[in-house]
Amino acid sequence: MPVFKKCTCCDNPWLSREEFLEDSQLDFIGYQVNFANLELGYFLFNHLTCQSTIAVHAGLFSDLYDGPIFSERQTNTENCPGYCGDRDALGPCDTECECAYVREIAQIVRNWPKNKCQPDNIAQAGC
Repeated sequence: MPVFKKCTCCDNPWLSREEFLEDSQLDFIGYQVNFANLELGYFLFNHLTCQSTIAVHAGLFSDLYDGPIFSERQTNTENCPGYCGDRDALGPCDTECECAYVREIAQIVRNWPKNKCQPDNIAQAGC
């Protein structure tokens, strides 16, 4: 059976993207840009179970976005707030820039509903 992602530290597998995004033991922490190919940049997640950081190509989430994609990059212009150069800057960018759509995907990923009824949380009420 194919695996969407496997933790490089503890070998925990996630069989699907949805399982990965729903995991309450994963925290989205940033985006490491690749200006040559934005979808080859990395979304970074902390795996709370083993305290490691997991990198996933942003392109694996590109189908979650259906808005506009601008053709011109505004990086290092007066219109650019510089978010892409700061992997810890998690907010969206309002600039009409080629990079803006990846930041919109990051918002979708960041705000994905977490599954509260995973094995580590099973004792919680409602699970």
